[in-house]
Amino acid sequence: MPSTTDAIVNGARRNVSRVTELPILVLNLHSHCNCRCLMCDIWKRETHQEFPAADLEPHRQSLRALGVKQIVLTGGEPLLHSHLDALCAFFRAELIRITLLSTGLLLQKRAAEVCADFDEIIISLDGPAEIHDRVRRVKSAFELLRNGISAVRAIRPSLRIAARCTVQKTNHTHLRATVAAAQSLGLDSLSFLAADLTSQAFNRDLVWPLDRQQQIGLTAAEVLALDGEIEALIRECSSLIRNGYISESPEKLRRIVRHFRAHLGQVPFASPLCNAPWVSAVIEVDGSVRPCFFHQPFANLHSATLEDAVNSEQAQLFRESLSVALDPICQRCVCSLHRPSSSAV
Repeated sequence: MPSTTDAIVNGARRNVSRVTELPILVLNLHSHCNCRCLMCDIWKRETHQEFPAADLEPHRQSLRALGVKQIVLTGGEPLLHSHLDALCAFFRAELIRITLLSTGLLLQKRAAEVCADFDEIIISLDGPAEIHDRVRRVKSAFELLRNGISAVRAIRPSLRIAARCTVQKTNHTHLRATVAAAQSLGLDSLSFLAADLTSQAFNRDLVWPLDRQQQIGLTAAEVLALDGEIEALIRECSSLIRNGYISESPEKLRRIVRHFRAHLGQVPFASPLCNAPWVSAVIEVDGSVRPCFFHQPFANLHSATLEDAVNSEQAQLFRESLSVALDPICQRCVCSLHRPSSSAV
């Protein structure tokens, strides 16, 4: 039987581990994708499952209670969803900012809908035209992206369109060219992150075997080349870093090099600053709820409200026991989030 002191201590811990505000929610809308990217296995899914718009209604009060301010729609490709308008209408009614994560291949075809439904678009950009097409393994992917951006700008010039670039073997010496490509497309900003090599995220039933990791990761010689490219990027694009066009600071850009060095065993893995499990959650297409892309689900929206899911016994125990600095999954993380919150620890 725990003592009164133990109960107070455990109660205090549980209060700290309980989420009272969840400003960011990521929703995986569609299980399939229209690219066949080198560094991703999502496109290998045989089913085309999508999150039903009707499944949102039971969670309306949870969204309000948790103070959700931004919903990020991802997938697969969200624009493949058959009832995207209904989903967006639900979130617009709750005054929640809607961000679209997209390959950009359908932007031209769906420009009017995108301009009406979204507050921000983040597209994937893997390099200048030839490199981007090679990574995406879609003919004329870069040109489709260019046409889509132009179509959106023609309807709604003020809509923010940003890009993110996943650094890996195919593009590691083309980062400055990627910046130039982003500017040529008229994008509002560009961010860089390292390719994830070791998690079970992104439709990986098992951790990639070594030979698959080597197809995306870098050799020792390639890490040196990446180091040189990053330093040149920091020197030559310093004004774009200062004004925020390139989202990462020099320190964060250098962390990309460290990530690949750690994968080779040259340096230890080191966790980034992150409080994602306390300020956000990821909802998978099947309704399962994760603290982030990389940790295991702790509940499902088919059996609990969103508020109950993020504050389930399993969820609270997870947050209570998580040491971001020491956790091996966190140490290998490539896309951390850190946002001030009164519920974060």
